[in-house]
This record gives sequence, structure tokens and C-alpha cells, in this order.
Amino acid sequence: MATPHHPAGHGPATGNPYDAPGGRAHPPAWGSTAAAPGGHGSAYPLGGVPPVCRACGGRTAVNFKVRAHTGFLIMMRFEDLDGPFCRDCGLAVVRQMTYRTLILGWWGPLSLVILNPLTLVWNLVAHLKYRALPASAPVQGRTHLDTGPPVLRRPLAYVTLVPLAWAVWVVTQIVSHST
Repeated sequence: MATPHHPAGHGPATGNPYDAPGGRAHPPAWGSTAAAPGGHGSAYPLGGVPPVCRACGGRTAVNFKVRAHTGFLIMMRFEDLDGPFCRDCGLAVVRQMTYRTLILGWWGPLSLVILNPLTLVWNLVAHLKYRALPASAPVQGRTHLDTGPPVLRRPLAYVTLVPLAWAVWVVTQIVSHST
């Protein structure tokens, strides 16, 4: 039997709050608005109970999607990973997906001009959301995802400069030869 893993491929999971005896239960619909006590709607599932981090079980979490984009010459691939994540796990996922996007996202014309920059802006918003959360402790027996070094301290993140320099060169060649 395969060992379950944390989201984003970080190490073995020591427990999943959605595992049920005799099979896998479906997670609650995190975006649903269940009626809270007193008849008021709630942004949390289960009538006012805030979501917990899907990676470590931390109690202070927010549900926000993190994205990655890979551009090929004529094809492209999109990836996303839904929360909820706590501050540390959310930042780890944002760093991993942004790093992958910086390395692999620029290698197609549409990706270079539109899709990769939009993905990076989306992940910047995700980074700000997760960074604003207070720290939360993981559930006993589980750990936060490894955040690793910040994205701009990873040498391969600067692969981004190659396609950007090429794009600037192409634009300058077009402008200089059209006049």
C-alpha cells in the first residue's frame, strides 16, 4: 500500500482529517455557506467552524488557490492547489509553485506575454493572504510543510531572465527595423 503524502509532495502524511473508517470521506465544501447558530450565514463550513490546514492541521487557515504555469512552444499546462493552508504551509506551497512557474512558465509566446505574468500576480496575492495569517501550531504528530529559502534566493529562479531578455531583444529589433 502506498504511503500518503502531504500536498505538494512534501514528505509522508501522518494522518488525514478526511480519511474515514472503511473508505475515504469527502472533504467539506470549504466555500459553502452553512447556516451558523442564530440563523446567520457563515463563510466557514460546518456552521461557523473555521477551516484547518490540510497539510498540518493548524487551526488558523485560509482557503486560497495557489497556481503554477508551464509554457511550452505551442502547448501549456496549468496546475493549482486548493487550500485551506495555515501561514507556514501556505507560504511553502506558494514558494514551490511560484518557483516552478519562474523556471518553466516562459517558454511559449502566449505564456511569456500573458499567462505567466498573470500566474505570478495571482501567487503574489496568495503570498500576501498567507503571510497576513497569525502563526498556528500543527496538530500533534504532523509538521508544517518546509518553506525552504525565499524564491529570489534560489539560483534557478533567475532562469526567468533568459526569456525576458530574448523578448526585450525581439521587441527592440522589431521597433528599430520598422522605422
